[in-house]
Amino acid sequence: MLRYTLMRLGIFVGCLVVVWGLVYSGLAPRGLGDSNGLWIVLLALLLSAPISFVVLREERDRASERIVQRVDRAKANLDANRNQEDAADDTARVEGRPS
Repeated sequence: MLRYTLMRLGIFVGCLVVVWGLVYSGLAPRGLGDSNGLWIVLLALLLSAPISFVVLREERDRASERIVQRVDRAKANLDANRNQEDAADDTARVEGRPS
């Protein structure tokens, strides 16, 4: 997951540098008034999102599989704990002890 995040951040930084160069060279609009920095960041986000979606598809799928495995493992652990508690409770009831 960290690898995907770093790759996505790298694409954003690359887009930020490109947009900054385009804005300051006059090839892209400068924004309104004092909004120049925000304009550059928004344009970089707008460009980096579809690039990340296409370029990082395989890495995103791998990260998703790892997350699903972790969730399945956590569910299995919860079920095992629940079954142990149920078995202990059933044993206590059979032996006549309060639960």
